[in-house]
Amino acid sequence: MSTVSVEQVLSDFLNRVEKMPESLTPDLNLYADGIGLDSLDAAELSAVLEDELGSSPFDADEMPETVGDVIAFYDAAAAS
Repeated sequence: MSTVSVEQVLSDFLNRVEKMPESLTPDLNLYADGIGLDSLDAAELSAVLEDELGSSPFDADEMPETVGDVIAFYDAAAAS
């Protein structure tokens, strides 16, 4: 099991693609008026999350819309 946190993976990725907001709040939208990820960024983030954490919320039935959706996906996985 990885000791890296979801927030750290998100932060590292967003810094690398130069889209890091002032703060990663749960209600922050991943797309458009939030962080501004495009489809390529989302695909790359999905791959990074899969590599670092073993699964990706982008592979789930519903695509995550916010930072909180991504965190909740991993919280639910840890609870099961």
